[in-house]
Amino acid sequence: MANIIIKVQQQDFDFASEVDILEAHNQSDGALVTFVGRVRNNNDGEQISQLTLEHYPGMTEQCLQHIAEQACQRWQLGRITIIHRVGDLAVGDKIVFVGVTSKHRKDAYQGNEFIMDYLKVNAPFWKKENTSRGERWVSAKHSDNQEANKW
Repeated sequence: MANIIIKVQQQDFDFASEVDILEAHNQSDGALVTFVGRVRNNNDGEQISQLTLEHYPGMTEQCLQHIAEQACQRWQLGRITIIHRVGDLAVGDKIVFVGVTSKHRKDAYQGNEFIMDYLKVNAPFWKKENTSRGERWVSAKHSDNQEANKW
């Protein structure tokens, strides 16, 4: 089983530090794949000025752990770090970090993509966008479900 780190937090994370942690004393894995999601200034044709993320403490961490364990059952993964931010986020702020190591690149790429696809549709986060017309809650898109269903 891979070494799995799960964090749900309000504060920002340092990308380089997270990569250093995944690489520290890791001589068995030859591949490292990372993904960072950021708040963009638009969605569904509207300008976005802020994103608020809420979660269900305890349940969210368990869900992310379960997603990481599912990835480990499908691919040979060494280390996994999933960090997801909650609270009020501005345009350009980092939302999520997924880092995966593996002996070989294909497992690392696929493991990382699987985690993001499943996280988007299964993790208990609630998103509220602040648009020029006011606030609106955002649900998973049909395309997100299609991506998760391909696995």
